[in-house]
Amino acid sequence: MTEPGASPEDPWVKASPVGAVDDEDSDYHQESYKESYKDRRRRAHTQAEQKRRDAIKRGYDDLQTIVPTCQQQDFSIGSQKLSKAIVLQKTIDYIQFLHKEKKKQEEEVSTLRKDVMALKIMKVNYEQIVKAHQDNPHEGEDQVSDQVKFNVFQGIMDSLFQSFNACISVASFQELSACVFSWIEEHCKPQTLREIVIGVLHQLKNQLY
Repeated sequence: MTEPGASPEDPWVKASPVGAVDDEDSDYHQESYKESYKDRRRRAHTQAEQKRRDAIKRGYDDLQTIVPTCQQQDFSIGSQKLSKAIVLQKTIDYIQFLHKEKKKQEEEVSTLRKDVMALKIMKVNYEQIVKAHQDNPHEGEDQVSDQVKFNVFQGIMDSLFQSFNACISVASFQELSACVFSWIEEHCKPQTLREIVIGVLHQLKNQLY
């Protein structure tokens, strides 16, 4: 009879050592851990790529909303959605347009500043004239005749007519209208009129004295 229990030499015990079962479980868990790590990396990469694409899409959508020309109907492509290339090109064109408008406005502001400066100079001159007349209300009475005043007026008008006649075209009423406005903006500025008046007065003074 065989005694209960098995000896250390029992073949069944040798065939299935305890450590072998533990090694197999360990390998299985390690493999499962590796696969889950790869899955997590793949999932994280996919999510990051999706976020990037969503951000780009939102950017193009914002451009189409901001840029007015992207909202206008383009009959060459019908009702099709604008491609990214078209959106970028329209955005570039719009930015260039804004740069030109900004430069134009800066030039207009510079012109207005010059006009304001000329008006300030004229204001100071008129204030000096008024003050001089108030201080000596009777000075100069009966010294300037109507003929002298007419000569001043005539000199101013003659100077203006020279530029008017050189700039105005009478080929048609449309050209006449356009030229008149252009002439006023160019030759009737406060500073220009001031220079004309000063020149006429200086010339008249030399004739009188």
